[in-house]
Amino acid sequence: MSSQNRRPLRAYLLLAPVAPLAFAGVLVWQSVDGDGSAANGREPGGAPSASSSPTRPTAEGPEDSNDAQNAKDPKGPEVGEKPLAGKVIVLDPGHNPNNRDHTAEINRQVDIGTVRKECDTTGTATNGGYAEADFTLDVARRARTLLRAQGAEVRLTQDGKREFGPCVDERAEAGNKAGADAVVSIHADGGGPGARGFHVILPGRVDEGKADTTAIVKPSRKLGKELKSHFAEETGSKPSNYVGNDTGFTVRTDLGGLNLSTVPKVFIECGNMRDTKDAGRLTDAAWRQRAAHGITNGIGAFLAG
Repeated sequence: MSSQNRRPLRAYLLLAPVAPLAFAGVLVWQSVDGDGSAANGREPGGAPSASSSPTRPTAEGPEDSNDAQNAKDPKGPEVGEKPLAGKVIVLDPGHNPNNRDHTAEINRQVDIGTVRKECDTTGTATNGGYAEADFTLDVARRARTLLRAQGAEVRLTQDGKREFGPCVDERAEAGNKAGADAVVSIHADGGGPGARGFHVILPGRVDEGKADTTAIVKPSRKLGKELKSHFAEETGSKPSNYVGNDTGFTVRTDLGGLNLSTVPKVFIECGNMRDTKDAGRLTDAAWRQRAAHGITNGIGAFLAG
């Protein structure tokens, strides 16, 4: 669930970007505050209920705790190949595992150009309690390892060590300050059962207040197309069946992480944590490694073009 600028919901029912609401068997998408797709099931601060408390991250260890494991990945680049040397890539793991303990801080309003929205949200979780914030951080770390092996300079907006956040405007600024060649914000959605698949969120044209996406709309679309193609190829996932009209794309102008970006940037909702079949993939470490490959290959193809 795109973490930035969603309206947190009560009882941590679904902490996700654009959340679908069911009315007479029809899914209706609710625009939410929080750079995430759906806001279905999040409260200000998104304190999770005891019945679906998301898992806390395990001891983090070194920053690249899974580098050794990923270095053995047979799909990694050959020794000596550095196709991304000189490129700067920012990965934005949606939400923060510690957000739920800092409700007042993440509910603070920030300016995203078009409106003011919450600093951040808690994100969603599977019915079994696997938190989106843990998923996004794991995939981002895996992708970082793969990208660094190809010579890229990779920065994360947060690595699970902050007390909360960063806020959505800070997430955008991280890519801007780095002069990033590409930024990908990693999320998982919180739609209803039966809502399956992934989708890429592209920035719409905005020129209001602090926001001006005029220069990034076209390159971000190109980044999104490469990301969609390679993510589908590596993971076997299909484009979302509940948003995007089966295209795998949505365009948003209400997300601070996109509105305030001055460099090519997209969000990817890797699947729906509230659907049991998608959740089975998202909770599988081997699938998350494939997801990291899909993201890495998509970024690489964009930068090669």
